Amino acid sequence: MWLGLTMPWYYQPPSHMEVSMRTMQLKELAQRVGGRLIHSSDSDAQTIGAVEICNALPLQDARPGCLTMADHTKQTQRLNESTAAAVMVSEALADCRLPMIVVDNLHAGFQQAIAILRPRREPADSVSAQHHPSAVIAPSAQVAQGTRLGPGVVVGENCVVGAGCVLHSGVQLLENCVIGEDCELFPHVTLYPETRIGDRVLIHAAAVLGAYGFGYHQRNGSHVRTAQLGWVEVGDDVEIGAATTIDRGTYGPTRIGDGTKIDNQVQIGHNCHIGKRNLICAQVGIAGSTSTGDNVVLAGQVGIADHLHLADNVQVGAQSGVINNVSEGAVLVGSPAAPRRQRFLEGAMIGRLPELRRELKAVQETVAQLSAAQNNSTSQEQAALRRSA
Repeated sequence: MWLGLTMPWYYQPPSHMEVSMRTMQLKELAQRVGGRLIHSSDSDAQTIGAVEICNALPLQDARPGCLTMADHTKQTQRLNESTAAAVMVSEALADCRLPMIVVDNLHAGFQQAIAILRPRREPADSVSAQHHPSAVIAPSAQVAQGTRLGPGVVVGENCVVGAGCVLHSGVQLLENCVIGEDCELFPHVTLYPETRIGDRVLIHAAAVLGAYGFGYHQRNGSHVRTAQLGWVEVGDDVEIGAATTIDRGTYGPTRIGDGTKIDNQVQIGHNCHIGKRNLICAQVGIAGSTSTGDNVVLAGQVGIADHLHLADNVQVGAQSGVINNVSEGAVLVGSPAAPRRQRFLEGAMIGRLPELRRELKAVQETVAQLSAAQNNSTSQEQAALRRSA
């Protein structure tokens, strides 16, 4: 049973489950995270320090017994109204009623507190605990010691899986895949043949790497699929979001550079070469044979046409459509994408269109009146000349 007393080999309690929590006095927790405990209440330091902390949660989720965090003074009122037992801050808040743990790096300190209060259960070290009985490993495959295979995992022929990896339930590695060390593949990730993954790569559920690229040519009035003889290469320290798809190259690799982070539901087409440390947000679509430099940022729902290049440090705003090559450091928005300043000026002008229309109408009326007056004056002068003649 999932929540029964007997847990299966692969079970690791999620961080929010009570079964995995620790309770610790506030003063001890402050010491463990390298923080300084201060308070502004009338209670003595010993009483404050002995407060029991059972969890660490964001302010909107905090409840009695929780440590929470605040990264701005404007949160003071919410803290004072909260039922949390204490708060972690980077600087003391003057009017805060809660005890405070002051740390140098707020987010690092809060992460450390979570790790202390909500520790993950370590799996057993035995070989039987590493691989679920329903996992299938092909005779020619190599799976290093310390790697764990969940229920229904299939490791195909000639695959190589490095040490310290976790392949959760339903992961499928087709033939000739290579995975480096310390990788984690969440449920139902699928790697098509020849896919190559570096070290410390995190791939979330239902991602598909190495599917056929969307390329066809016409033959006798029919769509015939182009060659699918390439593969996918993923560098070190890459994260790939849930339900993301990265297509294999036509003849060579589709590449994802070291340190790149890809959000959920992203589509990267065949033959693309993505640079290092890119940030690619949700629902981005990159057409085939497009490349990016290093440190490129693509916001949500950006679309990029095929056979383009985005140079280093480019930023593209949400829902933009890129149809031309982009030079280094450019910041683009809109569809079709254009430099941000240009688009902002255009947007400001569009907002003024009603006013400009009124002004134009007034000018046209003035011109008409002046023209009529001039015509009348000319007619009078001509009549006077005729009379004098």
